Amino acid sequence: MGRRVIPVLSVIGRSNTGKTTVIEKLIPMLNAKNIRVATIKHHLHDFESDRQGKDSYRLKKAGARISMIVSPQKVAFTADTERELTLAELVSAYIRDVDLVIVEGFKEERAPKIEIYRYSEGIAPLCRDDRDVIALMSDRPVDAPVPVLSRDDVEKAAEMILSILKLNIGSGVQGPGSRKKRTSADS
Repeated sequence: MGRRVIPVLSVIGRSNTGKTTVIEKLIPMLNAKNIRVATIKHHLHDFESDRQGKDSYRLKKAGARISMIVSPQKVAFTADTERELTLAELVSAYIRDVDLVIVEGFKEERAPKIEIYRYSEGIAPLCRDDRDVIALMSDRPVDAPVPVLSRDDVEKAAEMILSILKLNIGSGVQGPGSRKKRTSADS
């Protein structure tokens, strides 16, 4: 029997709209429902995951292609890649023992998405052009082709996530590709 496909949800939005804050509030709500969550944050530029001067940082800078630091409570892993890995590749290679992966970003990837929207920007929400967006969380009421939630209503967002992804622990739920796509009749 193959490995269960872990459902993925992407939280998208323009810079400084509160994506990380919403994810930070969603995780404990989902954990309270016995949902084990992994997160992946997409970053457009190179980054350092360790502090300068620490042994693991020094070893990576010395040329190690993979560097790990391990304790009884945690494992941290840094590896060079020849190209940017797809979301599916990342989940398949690195994510284990969770029920849901919440990613920040990955706007171009095919996955159910919740858009975090700031009305004051005066720019149309991304959901108008992205058929994978399942909900919009906004700081003010806005007309959108998907359900609109208050950015503060994280509990309702958690319920929606569980409902839409039909997230049942151990159910063998398929990932994002298995959900029903909206049609023009659904809008």
